[in-house]
Amino acid sequence: MASDNDGFEIPDQMRDFAEKSVDQARKAFDDFMNVTQKAVENVEDSTSVAKSGASDVNRKTLSFAEEHMDAAFKFAQQLVRAKDVEEMMGLQQTYLRSQMEALGEQARDLSNTATKAAQDVAKAAKKS
Repeated sequence: MASDNDGFEIPDQMRDFAEKSVDQARKAFDDFMNVTQKAVENVEDSTSVAKSGASDVNRKTLSFAEEHMDAAFKFAQQLVRAKDVEEMMGLQQTYLRSQMEALGEQARDLSNTATKAAQDVAKAAKKS
């Protein structure tokens, strides 16, 4: 005799525990990012023209890392709320596709920023 719930189901207690764990990890990450951003700002305050380009690259890199972690936390929240394995697989496929697209765009952006920074340093060196 087959029941209506032949599929894989996640118990409510396990789902609640996983969701709380993700929330706690998210808060810890947000706190870490705030401290890191303040440290980057402090370093930037004491930089020269030659380091200006590096600061742009650093800010972009930090921003990209934050975007990826935000996406990962959103993905984790979606996984915790998934009703079955099929939904989990669909969520994973969507997440991986969007991350690959974001990585491509970010790599191009970072390359352009690094190239501009190198050009600005070269121009400043010629003026000296």
